[in-house]
Amino acid sequence: MVIKVFVATSSGSIAIRKKQQEVVGFLEANKIDFKELDIAGDEDNRKWMRENVPGEKKPQNGIPLPPQIFNEEQYCGDFDSFFSAKEENIIYSFLGLAPPPGSKVKSSEEILLPEEELEAREA
Repeated sequence: MVIKVFVATSSGSIAIRKKQQEVVGFLEANKIDFKELDIAGDEDNRKWMRENVPGEKKPQNGIPLPPQIFNEEQYCGDFDSFFSAKEENIIYSFLGLAPPPGSKVKSSEEILLPEEELEAREA
């Protein structure tokens, strides 16, 4: 599985560039395989990204801005979703990946289930 990060390499927006750099930098630092896909210079990438961001995740003007993150064809989220997942230490669940062995990240199950249910499952 490859994480796809849709970016605009020639974006005039400093805010967009910073968000893109934060996503890419985090993935590189954590040795998570990913592919950067430019929507500024490649019409096919731009079209694919726009068609595959779910309707409820598109902004009011209908044009999702980069960075947008996918795991193969599966939509993961935008920068705000990525940032929240990173802050909550659930980035691997957000990306649809298994945490690396020995990591101390929370699984989505630990976050969604009350402690009593987790104890019952472990017993």
